[in-house]
Amino acid sequence: MTKRTRQAVSVLSALLLSAAAGCSAAGGSAAGPAPARLAEPGKRTPTSAEGSPAAGGFTLVASGDVLPHTSVIQRAADDADGDGYDFRPMFSGVKPLVSAADLALCHMETIYGEEGGPFSGYPAFKSPQEVADGLKDAGYDGCSTASNHTLDDGADGLRRTLDRFDKVGLKHAGSARTAAEAATVTTYTAGSAKVAHLAYTYDTNGYPLPEGQPWAVNLMEQDKIIADARAARKSGADVVLVSLHWGTEWQTEPDETQLTLGRALTASQTGGRPDIDLILGTHAHIPQPYEKVNGTWIIYGMGDQVAGEMFNYTGARDMRGNYGSIGRFTFAPPAAAGQRWQVTKAEFVPQMMDLSSGRVVNLPATLAKDPDRDDYERAQDAISEAVLSRGAAKDGLTMAK
Repeated sequence: MTKRTRQAVSVLSALLLSAAAGCSAAGGSAAGPAPARLAEPGKRTPTSAEGSPAAGGFTLVASGDVLPHTSVIQRAADDADGDGYDFRPMFSGVKPLVSAADLALCHMETIYGEEGGPFSGYPAFKSPQEVADGLKDAGYDGCSTASNHTLDDGADGLRRTLDRFDKVGLKHAGSARTAAEAATVTTYTAGSAKVAHLAYTYDTNGYPLPEGQPWAVNLMEQDKIIADARAARKSGADVVLVSLHWGTEWQTEPDETQLTLGRALTASQTGGRPDIDLILGTHAHIPQPYEKVNGTWIIYGMGDQVAGEMFNYTGARDMRGNYGSIGRFTFAPPAAAGQRWQVTKAEFVPQMMDLSSGRVVNLPATLAKDPDRDDYERAQDAISEAVLSRGAAKDGLTMAK
């Protein structure tokens, strides 16, 4: 362990002794079983130089919470130079990584306001619709949209968000405008695989589901998740991905709900084949571990991808709220029809929201070019320590860039 790593571990350990505070930041005003509707063919075929998977296989990239506080919105306004909001520069540092994947999924935690505003940060978020344009430009194919903030502006905010997704060509899972949309499995084609994406949240911050719309947001219920996964598989999905907005904010270690539900979901099988192939966690605002449970990878929490200054429950500025990991998984086709698609490579990429530049930073790639950035190295060490804290290295998880 290097001196810097020891320092990072010490800092992380000290921070873990603190209690924490939700989505706060400085400057804030701060569905049931159904046949799948298939998406258009996948957008990319990685070259051999990019480490392409076996014939017909694919690479998946997934990232954490996009949480635009008012300072983040102001940065996008500055980057637009007086002409609205431009979030494309914010994601430029991870665009090469995201756009190289066959399938790239994000987590849009907040909802969108009317074009031109007004916008707000914590505690009830309304973000510029141009966030979706930035995500699309970075190479994302779709996002999970079920979170505790999905109903911050009721059914109208939900509708505006998904309307903008449709406009820019992003798919979405976890919230819906109609019962028919809620009953449709979000499905992609990646390599030769049909990939289903399901998404759920533990709560909506006490906001009730819109009257007459019990399907508007998927709530995190074990039986429903398993039923939806089985329906997706029955409809032809080769790989089933589940996004869960869960966990205890500011806590690195997964809580009892995460551990219990994670074990139950990964143990669920039909005909000897697991019903779920990967779990992608969000919500805790800090990096949480990756772990292989019952032969299936779980990311308990990817941390924040985009956020302003973050303060934990003690009221202290907490840098971990700007740390995150990007998961990258390579899937290969099964040896025989009807068997499970296999994860042949599991990787994580430490990333950081650099508030001084207003950019999301791919830490390993940046440190390879500029090894003297001590702040980036401390962040990378702290993220790696959290990601590997439940022994994922022994199951083959490695850091990539």
